[in-house]
Amino acid sequence: MLETAVTAAREAGRVLAKHFGGDLEVQRAEKHDVKLELDLRCQRLIEERLAAAFPEHAIVGEEESRGAPDAEWRWIVDPLDGTVNYSHAIPHYAVSIALQRRGDGPGDHAGYAGYATQLGVVFDPARDEMFTATRGGGAFLNARPIRAARRAALDECIVSVGFSKSGVSIDQGIRLYSSLVRRARKIRTMGSAALDLAYVASGRLDAYLEYKVRLWDLAAGALLVREAGGAVDLRPAPASDPHTYSSLTTNGVLDLRAEFETNLPKP
Repeated sequence: MLETAVTAAREAGRVLAKHFGGDLEVQRAEKHDVKLELDLRCQRLIEERLAAAFPEHAIVGEEESRGAPDAEWRWIVDPLDGTVNYSHAIPHYAVSIALQRRGDGPGDHAGYAGYATQLGVVFDPARDEMFTATRGGGAFLNARPIRAARRAALDECIVSVGFSKSGVSIDQGIRLYSSLVRRARKIRTMGSAALDLAYVASGRLDAYLEYKVRLWDLAAGALLVREAGGAVDLRPAPASDPHTYSSLTTNGVLDLRAEFETNLPKP
């Protein structure tokens, strides 16, 4: 299964790398986001590879979904995480693929509704970096084991704060940013949740926090962090906003729970 996901991620990554910096077909532009024809093309490429190998599995994707919503196995796909970066020729974007199984243990947290992530792949085409993890099998970068950093003092840490598209979550992110920026070594806003999580897993970042982040942005990366010794706290949004979470992810020793919870969305 991991090999199939890695192959699909590389194929999609090659398509993205080929068109990077060129003329792009914009399907939809919003105030804080953009959707490209390449998003859908790469989604369908990945779907074809996964469906051919595992026809009984469902696929939940940013661009579209297929299969039964309560399938035993489901793939979580973001074909291009960091679309705005990509559309502006900023080489910081990724392909993210995860596999979850229903009823296999209690799940990663309540928000996965009984699903547990079995494997995760985050591929960075710009740097040819393939991050992989399997449940209980560790986390790897280009087949070499990785571990989260052990920095506990905030003034020694680099923290990434992500900003979603909604006005409410932007306000929450600004308050969080303000509470950290004078105390951390540096705060970054990098534009790809999947890569932020991979960077926490590999020790490049010490934490990543964002309100209102989507399942396909974080499913693979969250497993990377756990398998690399980090900590992941995902709080589900109300049922009216499915597949959406507030995310606190750290190296496992840095404690940002107070800052995170102060700005959590009110029920």
